[in-house]
Amino acid sequence: MSWLEWGLQLLLLAMLGAAIPFALRLERALREIRRDRAAMDGSAQGLGEAARMAEAAMVRLRASAELAGRQVAEKLATAEPLRDDLRYLIERAETLADRLEGLVRNGRPLVQEAPRAPEPASLQSQAERDLLRAITLGARGAR
Repeated sequence: MSWLEWGLQLLLLAMLGAAIPFALRLERALREIRRDRAAMDGSAQGLGEAARMAEAAMVRLRASAELAGRQVAEKLATAEPLRDDLRYLIERAETLADRLEGLVRNGRPLVQEAPRAPEPASLQSQAERDLLRAITLGARGAR
């Protein structure tokens, strides 16, 4: 072997010795990448499972919303006739209240002019006295 061959072999040996730390660093980096890949695969599976669970929850939520919508529609359907009945009753009550108010206005001068009848002592409550007064006024107004 010549000196050139020995020199090239030493150079090759030095280069291989210098490459060993880089190879070790590369091996560690590959190990971390594999570990991260396994974690990423696990995360991807977890993400897929979470997506499936979210889809199932969304389906349940949609079904629940549709059921609630149907229930509200049913309640609304039963409430509309009641609303119409109440509106009718309120209109009738307003007209009756207006008529009653007119009768009261017309009857006030008659009450002030008419002599007061003695109230029986047996009537205890104000409501009974008011009823008797209204009956008396009604009989006078009918004459």
